[in-house]
Amino acid sequence: MYTVTSADGTRIAYDRFGEGPAVILVNGALGYRKFKTMERIATALSEHYTVINYDRRGRGDSGPAGPASVQREVEDLAA
Repeated sequence: MYTVTSADGTRIAYDRFGEGPAVILVNGALGYRKFKTMERIATALSEHYTVINYDRRGRGDSGPAGPASVQREVEDLAA
C-alpha cells in the first residue's frame, strides 16, 4: 500500500501494479481497492499499463470522506 496526500490534506491509499502508461481504476461509491474483482482487473491490465487502484475518501485505508464534492474527487485523482 502507498499513500498520497490530497490538496486538502486527506490521505489517499492506493496500490500500484505493472509498468507503462498510467491507468487509474475508480471504484463505485461503496468500492474498496482490495475487492477481488478490482485486484483481478488491475492484475490483468498490469501486463501493459501502470495501474493505480485506490480507495476513495472514506473507504478502506484512505482518510475520512467529509462533505461530498466533485472538486475533492478531482483533487484526489490529481494527487
